[in-house]
Amino acid sequence: MTTSSGLSDEAARLSRNGLHSHSAAQPNNSRSVLLTIEGLSKTFGHTTVVDDVNLVLHSGEIFALLGGSGSGKSTLLRILAGFEQPDSGTFRLDGEDLLGLAPYRRPVNMMFQSYALFPHMSVEKNIAFGLKQDGLPRAEIADRVTELLKLVHMHKYARRKPEQLSGGQQQRVALARSLAKQPRLLLLDEPMGALDRQLRTRMQLEVVEIIEEVGVTCLMVTHDQEEAMTMADRIGIMNAGRIAQIGSPVDIYENPNSRMTAQFIGSVNLLASTITEVSADHVFMDCPSLSTPIYLDHGIATALEERRCYVAVRPEKVELTRERPDKQFNVARGEVFDIAYRGTHSIYYVKLPDGTMVQSHIANTVRTADRPTWDEQVFVHWEPASCVVLTS
Repeated sequence: MTTSSGLSDEAARLSRNGLHSHSAAQPNNSRSVLLTIEGLSKTFGHTTVVDDVNLVLHSGEIFALLGGSGSGKSTLLRILAGFEQPDSGTFRLDGEDLLGLAPYRRPVNMMFQSYALFPHMSVEKNIAFGLKQDGLPRAEIADRVTELLKLVHMHKYARRKPEQLSGGQQQRVALARSLAKQPRLLLLDEPMGALDRQLRTRMQLEVVEIIEEVGVTCLMVTHDQEEAMTMADRIGIMNAGRIAQIGSPVDIYENPNSRMTAQFIGSVNLLASTITEVSADHVFMDCPSLSTPIYLDHGIATALEERRCYVAVRPEKVELTRERPDKQFNVARGEVFDIAYRGTHSIYYVKLPDGTMVQSHIANTVRTADRPTWDEQVFVHWEPASCVVLTS
C-alpha cells in the first residue's frame, strides 16, 4: 500500500487522543480478526440481494467489495451500519454481536457517496456534529476537530461551508467526520463516485494514506475495479448476492477462479479448449482457434474427466509479431482487425481464422515504433506460464 508522506505528526497527535490504533502495515496473518460475518442473507420481495455471505476482516486492513450494480455490495454495507436488518445470519465486531444494537450505538461509521454534509454548517461544525450529539466536553471536541482538520489538510478551510469547497475538499471533510467518533470499523460507499477521473486517481491514494495513518479498519464498496485494486489490501468479488472470490489484488487478477471473475477484473482473452493431458508439472489442451496446442507449464487442480475448459490470457501477456515465433505451442495466426491507441499502450484486436478476437496490449515505449497496422497478417503468442485454466 502507499507510504506515509507528511501525515506522521498529525497521526502521532491523533494517537495520543485515542484515534490512532495500530500500524496497518502488518500482514493479514499477523493481525487479529476484527469483523466476522456468518451466513448473512437479505431478501427484498422475491429477490435475494445478499445470499449467505461469509467474510472475515482483520484489524487495520482495507477490504473492498467489488461488484456491478445489483450485486448486493451496498446492501451488505447498510446491514453492517444498521440501516437494514438481515433475514438471517450474524456479524460480530471483536466478538460482540451488533445485530441488536441501534445504528448510533455501533462502533461503526459510514461515509456516503454523496458525502451528506450539512450545507448550513461550516467544515468544523460538520466534523464536530456527531461529537456534540454524544455530549463530549467542548474542549475535547475542539481538540479532536483541530487534529482531524490537520490530518485531512483542511485546517485552512475550517469556517467555509460545503458549497465553497471542491469535490475533493468535500470528500476530505466527510472522511474527517466519519473518523471523528473513533469508529472501530469505517464503511465507505463508493467513496470516489462523485469525483472526476483525474481527481479520483489522486484522492484514492490520499484517502488510503489517511486511513492507514489513523489505523482504522475499513470496508469499502465500489464498482470501479481500478479503485479497488489501488486502495484495498484484499478484494471480494460480489455477484448475485454472493462473494465469488476473495484475494489480494494480485491474486484476483492473476489467478481468477472462474470466467466471471476473470472478465470482471481487467480485460481477458478466453479461449474454449479441451484438456488432453494433465500431470503434476504441465497441462496440454486443444483449442479450435489456435493452430498449435496450448501448453501450461504447471499442473492444475482438476480431474482429467473435466475436459472442457477455458484458457484465460491477459492481453498484456499476449505478444504480437509479424514473423512466426519459434514455438510449438500457444501460437495463432490472425489479422489485425482494429487498433485502439491509449497513450501509454495500444490495444490490438487480432481476428483469428475461426472469427475469434484476441486482444494484445502493447506498451508505447518508443514514439516511432514500426508496428503492424490494420489488415496486416500477424502472429499472437504467449509464454506457458502466462495463461490460467478455468473449468467454471
